[in-house]
Amino acid sequence: MEEISVVLADDHVVVRNGIKMLLENEGEIKVIGEASDGYEALEAVKILQPDVLVIDIRMPNMGGLEATSKLKNYSEKTRALILSMHNDEDYILQSVESGASGYLLKDTSKDEFLKAIRSVSQGGKYFSGDISNVLVNSYLTVKNPKSGTSKDQGNDYDLTKREKEILKLIYEGVGNKEIAEQLNKSIRTIETHRFNIMKKLKVGNVVELFKKVEEEAALKRSLGVGGG
Repeated sequence: MEEISVVLADDHVVVRNGIKMLLENEGEIKVIGEASDGYEALEAVKILQPDVLVIDIRMPNMGGLEATSKLKNYSEKTRALILSMHNDEDYILQSVESGASGYLLKDTSKDEFLKAIRSVSQGGKYFSGDISNVLVNSYLTVKNPKSGTSKDQGNDYDLTKREKEILKLIYEGVGNKEIAEQLNKSIRTIETHRFNIMKKLKVGNVVELFKKVEEEAALKRSLGVGGG
C-alpha cells in the first residue's frame, strides 16, 4: 500500500504527539512534519508537499481556517483535514468555504480518524455523521430573513422527506446496501431514490452532489441565511 504523508498542525505538543503515535501505528501513514500555528503549517507544506495537512482550527498567529484557505498557494497536491473540538455550524461551514476536504472532532474514534486520512489522501471528502448533518441541514433549510421562520429549501427541488433522509446518509458515505438495511427497504428502492435525488438536484454523480451541497450551504451562510 502506498505511503500517505502527513503534516500535523496543533499548538499543543501533547496533542500532536498523541496523533502522531496513533497515525504511525498504521504502516502506510507517515508524519513528515509538525507545526504549532498556521504560518508554520504552510511553510512545512511548501517544503514537504505532504498528501494531507491535519490542522486544528484554533491556533495562535494564524488559525486552521485561514491556513486552509491559503493552502493551494503552497501545494497543489495537499488536502486539508480540519481537526477541532467544536461541533459548531459556523466553523463547519467556514471550513467548507476555506476548501477543507474534511472535518473531524477531536473525540473521534481511531478507526474514523484513519478512515478520514485515507479518504482525503485519495482525493475524497470526509465529514463525520454529525458534521455532515450540519452541512446537509444547512443546504435543505433556509430561514426567512424577514420573519425569522424556517422554510424547507428542499421543496425547491421537490425532494420528499424520504429523499432528504437518504441524501443525508449518502453524504455520510453510507452505501446503498447499508441505507437499505437501515431504512428496511430494498436496494432497488434506494437506487431509485438516489437516481431521483440526483435528477432533481441536476447532478451526475456523488462528487457533483457533494459539491452542490457544500457550495449552496456556504452561499446561504454568506447571505446570512441557513439553519442556524
